[in-house]
Amino acid sequence: MPKTLLFVVVLLLSYGFWLSDEFKGIAAGIAIFLFGMLSLEQGFKAFTGGMLERILQKTTDTIWKSLSFGIVSTTLMQSSGLVSIITISFLSAGLLDLVAGIGIIFGANLGSTTGAWLIAGLGLKVKISTYAMPMLVFGVLCSFHNNKQLKGIGYILTGLGFLFLGIHFMKESFETFENTIKLADYAMPGLKGLLIYTLVGIIATMIMQSSHATLVLIITALSVHQITYDNALALAIGSNIGSTVTAVIGSLSANIQGKRLAGAHLLFNLLTGIIALIFIKEFIIAVDRINAALGIAVTDNTLKLATFHSLFNLVGVAVMLPFMNHLVALLEKIFVEKRPNLFRPKYLNPSAIGFPETVAESVRLETIHLYEHGIHIILHAFGLRKRNLSDQSDLKQLIKQNNDPVEYDIDAGYEKRIKGIYSAIIAFIGQANTTWEMKQSPNLALLRDANRTLVEAIKDTKHLQKNWVRSRTSKNQVTIDEYKKIAYQIVSLIQQIEQFRREIAENELPLLSLDVLKAMIEDEDMRMNRSIDTLIRERKITPETGSSLINDSTYMYNIKKNLIKTAETLFVNDNINAIYIEQQLALDEAEIKEVVQAVDAPITDNP
Repeated sequence: MPKTLLFVVVLLLSYGFWLSDEFKGIAAGIAIFLFGMLSLEQGFKAFTGGMLERILQKTTDTIWKSLSFGIVSTTLMQSSGLVSIITISFLSAGLLDLVAGIGIIFGANLGSTTGAWLIAGLGLKVKISTYAMPMLVFGVLCSFHNNKQLKGIGYILTGLGFLFLGIHFMKESFETFENTIKLADYAMPGLKGLLIYTLVGIIATMIMQSSHATLVLIITALSVHQITYDNALALAIGSNIGSTVTAVIGSLSANIQGKRLAGAHLLFNLLTGIIALIFIKEFIIAVDRINAALGIAVTDNTLKLATFHSLFNLVGVAVMLPFMNHLVALLEKIFVEKRPNLFRPKYLNPSAIGFPETVAESVRLETIHLYEHGIHIILHAFGLRKRNLSDQSDLKQLIKQNNDPVEYDIDAGYEKRIKGIYSAIIAFIGQANTTWEMKQSPNLALLRDANRTLVEAIKDTKHLQKNWVRSRTSKNQVTIDEYKKIAYQIVSLIQQIEQFRREIAENELPLLSLDVLKAMIEDEDMRMNRSIDTLIRERKITPETGSSLINDSTYMYNIKKNLIKTAETLFVNDNINAIYIEQQLALDEAEIKEVVQAVDAPITDNP
């Protein structure tokens, strides 16, 4: 809330407190209710350590599943704001497409209407403060426990207790408030009242940032006849429009997709509100008929309000669903994505910090982004481009025939392409670890290592580059050929990793096939060392050149090992538990060396 608005609200509340003791009770009831909402959201966040995120991913592949997820999740959590924030986080991390996100938001609007039914149908019919007390007691007890899930249950119980207590305070205070002032005396009939009270509903929801709190206030005031039924309908429409403020605020730190989703939320609620205002008389008639069919008394205005709230949201969804693709096209025109800066993070959205699975996926995607830059640097160090990996021409011949001078500055490439993204990833992981325990997402540790091994591969390439460039002007053809072998082995491995990457994406290769590449690295290392020894012994190269080749072959070996480690984490590690099992089955480094030494399988000769 802006400081200016906060100052105005404090002044108005202070005046209200001076005016009436009953107003203090109403304000306290709202504050307690909002605190209950915060506790409830905090409790449900304890269960976002993977379960909620995985459910969301599996239940959003069609628009109807997305809609159903929005309805069910909002009904359970009683917080469309939390669902909106989770959806924006997933969308920004690339885990959802915009259509699925919009479907969830539509469903969240429908799910939020269940709160009105619970309050009108239960909260005002029984003395819910009786139930609030044991919930608060058991909730506080559970919240002191170290177990994360039990603590989450404690927050949920505490939140429900405060919600019930807040409703009780508002209801009791409204019943005695008429001794000081009767708000019904300020009722405004007709179009003027409809528009003014809609505006009041929008402002109230924007200030409280909770349409649930606004609806509770409306229903409790209506139950004691402090506001008229017609004005209550207008306030409900306003609260629906004002509820978009949470999504809008949540999208401020999101990428362009998150902003488009917030725009969809705003457009949907605005259109739904306009439809409700234009056809208000028809909605009132429909509500009366529905309530009559349900056996609800004509005088029960609170349940009629709940019916109206559900009905106009349902109509809004029915109107908007057929035009989903048109809505997406409109949003893409309104929120035009600027040309991305390739050298800045793409997926590290701060709004994802509260959701471990989303954080892990964001870091994985950003590490792949970093990997692309790393491959660019390594290839350029040898005078090649990524397109050469997929050319029809033979890679071996390309390296053999390429004698052009290479002047690629690895230090400049690192500063430009790697350093900023790498630093942002490490900072993002560190920030996430201050919010929740590492054990909630163990693949973060693997991703951190993948970043480190990639950076080590780049640094080893820098050490190797000096002698490799110098060898290109050597008068000894054997030296030139040996360094071209080194370049070919590194580039060939990158080519095979890219092929592996494409095939693993199509579920064609298991993790164990990486053993083939690991064994190849060990075999090539032994062959390279034997070859250098032979060349020195046969005096085809000098001992000084031989020592440089031995050092540079070590750099080559480390580059290849680190690239394999990075690829294994990025392109196979989707399910951490399954990967741990696979890694137990996979050969370790010592076993691979034993196999290579025992079998010494022939490999195609290099240049």
